[in-house]
Amino acid sequence: MPALTDRTWLWFAAVFYFAGLVLGTISVLRQRRHSRAAMYFLISVGFFIQTFGLYLRGLAVKGCPIGNHFEIFQFTAWSATSLYLVIGATFRLSLLGYFTSCLAATLTLLSLAIPSFDAVRRVGTFPNAWIEFHAALAIFSYGVFALLALTATMYLLQIYSLKNHRLRGLFSFLPSILDLDHINLRLLKAGVFLMTASLAVGSVYWLRDTSSVNAPKLIITLAIWLAYAVTFGLRILNRLLAKRLAWTCILLFAAALISLPIVNSSRKPLTPEPAPHTVPRSSESAPATSALLTTRYSLLATSAQ
Repeated sequence: MPALTDRTWLWFAAVFYFAGLVLGTISVLRQRRHSRAAMYFLISVGFFIQTFGLYLRGLAVKGCPIGNHFEIFQFTAWSATSLYLVIGATFRLSLLGYFTSCLAATLTLLSLAIPSFDAVRRVGTFPNAWIEFHAALAIFSYGVFALLALTATMYLLQIYSLKNHRLRGLFSFLPSILDLDHINLRLLKAGVFLMTASLAVGSVYWLRDTSSVNAPKLIITLAIWLAYAVTFGLRILNRLLAKRLAWTCILLFAAALISLPIVNSSRKPLTPEPAPHTVPRSSESAPATSALLTTRYSLLATSAQ
């Protein structure tokens, strides 16, 4: 029996995330509170399976698996899920599990369903461990911002339910406004801290060789960091609150996701290679066929002499 590949394990993880999404959707349609234990179990199993899949991918690429669009989407989903497993248990947010399963299922299934995302796998992408640490911190901060976008969405839904006196169904499961505001602030603070630390590590090596990062990647990365930092500063000063803060967090994460292809395409991998599942059989057999034809022609030439 052939060994399961990293993509196979990631498909298994996506199935568990999708199962959590289905469980939450059925509960919402029936206007019942879903089992928090069942949701936590499904997401936990999906998380550990995804962790193993990313571990296998890391062994294959000889580093942190964040070298192409497929790996970045998977790593972002993994980061957001890992944070939910801590925050969900701490704050007892049952509905956050539903939103997290929706995000994780969307990112994992989307990355698995689009072949071009994993058409080329980068091996040995990072020149040293510190640069790899910088990149991993940056992507992990995107996971924090993803969870922040989810809690911001929950905040907007709660505002809508209170203004329109809709307190049944999905709205009855939402945490209070104060709890959501507290969580949003903590997530925003954590995301800005992680991204700042990532840029601090990366700047040490960028100052040694400014040509190592092209202008578009540098400008976009700094713009995203600055936008989140300004948002955090305005929140601390009580200048950006409530709905405006929630919409800002959602729009900033959307902009960060849109910028990922530009940032990732600027990277120059050390050893690009086709992913195992994308290599055509004809290309694999071409060298052997060529060698066989050469041998036959040599034999014919010898016989003729």
